[in-house]
Amino acid sequence: MRRDMKTGGHGLLGWVAGISLSVIVLVPFVFIVLQAIFPDLGRGSFAAPLVHLGRTVADPRLLHLTGNTLTLGLGVMLGCVAIGVPLAVARALFRVPFALVWDVLFLVPFMIPPYIATLGWILSMQPRGYLQQLTGINLGPLLFSVPGMVLIMSLNLFPVVYFALSRTIEAVGTRYGDVGRVFGARPVRAFFRVTLPLAMPGLAASLLLVFALAIEEYGTPAALGSRFGFQVLVTGIENRISDWPIDLPGAAILSLLLVGLSLVAFLIQRRILAGRNYDTVSGKPQAREKRALGALALPVTAAFALVAFLATGLPILAILATALSKTISGGLKPSNLGLQNFVEVFANTGGALQALVNSLSLGIATALLAGGLGAITAYAVVKGHGRGRLALDMLAMLPSALPGVVVAVGMILAWNQPWLPVTPYNTPLILLIAYCCILLPQPVRYASAAFQQIGDNLEAAARVAGARPFTVFRRIMLPLVLPSLITSMLLVFAVASRELVASLLVAPVGMMTIAGFIWRQFEQGSVGLGMTMSFIAIVLTTLIPMLLIAALRRIAGGRFTGLH
Repeated sequence: MRRDMKTGGHGLLGWVAGISLSVIVLVPFVFIVLQAIFPDLGRGSFAAPLVHLGRTVADPRLLHLTGNTLTLGLGVMLGCVAIGVPLAVARALFRVPFALVWDVLFLVPFMIPPYIATLGWILSMQPRGYLQQLTGINLGPLLFSVPGMVLIMSLNLFPVVYFALSRTIEAVGTRYGDVGRVFGARPVRAFFRVTLPLAMPGLAASLLLVFALAIEEYGTPAALGSRFGFQVLVTGIENRISDWPIDLPGAAILSLLLVGLSLVAFLIQRRILAGRNYDTVSGKPQAREKRALGALALPVTAAFALVAFLATGLPILAILATALSKTISGGLKPSNLGLQNFVEVFANTGGALQALVNSLSLGIATALLAGGLGAITAYAVVKGHGRGRLALDMLAMLPSALPGVVVAVGMILAWNQPWLPVTPYNTPLILLIAYCCILLPQPVRYASAAFQQIGDNLEAAARVAGARPFTVFRRIMLPLVLPSLITSMLLVFAVASRELVASLLVAPVGMMTIAGFIWRQFEQGSVGLGMTMSFIAIVLTTLIPMLLIAALRRIAGGRFTGLH
């Protein structure tokens, strides 16, 4: 009987999670598949299946788009290796001056949305941009090229490799390399033959994640690639649903191809992480003492400073300089600087304040919805019993392999059907569902890790005492995972508040978000207003989570040590 109660309680929450995930995640994905198979699905017809597939596959532009996508993804991987690996090795093995400062500065690119950072680079390096005004050097030809795009995206994504590899090498320690040196290996040979192979799983997994993030990114290819005719799958999908004639079947087919590439990278990453782990069995703690850099201290510090400036300092300075400029043509002159753009934003010029309120409201709502659904899903997967756990876990993780543009296409196809009596399409609810679908894996991962650390005895004791299953979840399990859950919800809030591609493609008519406002201002030539909104968005979506974490730690003390 106790077994039935336990299974029944978990089963109820599992059904809630399953139905919710089906509506948010599965239905849009299924409609993408159906649209790819049945080109006349929008008219309610299942005639001529796969007819459009042949035409799309035979289109020479498909090979071009796919080749460009792979070129970009592989190029960014190599760029992240060139930037992140040397810095990570130095950080892990040597006493780098101001090491914690560099760590903080390398985190900032995660806080700056890629499309905003790219706009900052455009303002800096374009002809008569800030760089040419200050130094006379024109790097416009480099910027508007494939190597330039790869460089910018590498500077945005290299922290993935830097943090993963540096922490992995620190965990491996220097003992094994020292043993190799005792047996006659030179330091470089010991590193490449011993230390680096032990850290290879972390490096390979981080590079595959970089590849997936690079091929899914919309803002940088759309902002830069359009200037020199470089189209990738993401921009090709957007063109098919935004330019006349609308090609929904083609967009669906390209979406499935992009999902396939992302899923392959994701599965390889999971295989590497699951299949190659190294554990110390000697029973002794690893030596964490790092070596001095000696004569290399100055050049290594200069390298860290250069990368920090290019990845963090330059985009922020360009954004702030543009926000403070009265006119772009006026240049970087004291007479051209002022707070006029900030005044216009707070005066709601072009609907700026309303866009800010809309995005912050959607960010809060997404954090609450994704956090609640993530907690229920994680509880059903980790603590539940039954065959549905694996399917529920796969469904919760499916958005990890769905680029934002694919989610947007799925939302359009699923909720814009003429036979639907009620639909969230063309309402703010469609944005909330899209954001939740894109960001749901974050709270699921955090909550799952927290639930796995909680033994079954607490839950069993509560049920013996007569507590109902939902009461056990609400009064015992949820408070224990709340610190980790709040951390993930703050991350969801920060990302949702400035999400770009879904905001552009599925936002209801007349509703503006932060990302949409910035993008539209650049298209219309009001660059100052766009960069002002960018600066305000970065400050708000960075400071609000940090202040909330600090406040919760101060109020609740040790109970919120999980917030980090």
